[in-house]
Amino acid sequence: MENTDSTASLFGWMAWTPEVAIFFICIGLMLAGMTVWQIRSPSIERKGFLPMPTTRGDRLFIGLLTAAYVNLAWAGFTEMQQAIGAAISFVVLLVVMRWG
Repeated sequence: MENTDSTASLFGWMAWTPEVAIFFICIGLMLAGMTVWQIRSPSIERKGFLPMPTTRGDRLFIGLLTAAYVNLAWAGFTEMQQAIGAAISFVVLLVVMRWG
């Protein structure tokens, strides 16, 4: 009989490496931090280089998606180290958050 109540069987399909765990922990901490920031200082919409007015949360979402696409493109189109692609993705996220 299969042990269905264990965490290992629930998440066994995922390759949980330390890097993957750090990634998801960072995303969770970023979302928690943005929630606290929004509660303490509600954001207002502003217009940056993005084609529509956005709030901090909008820019975080757009920045995360853009960073993911940049990282995937780096992995798919280059043979260079993935850490460089991740660094570029992080810079893209920061640019969208600051000036988007």
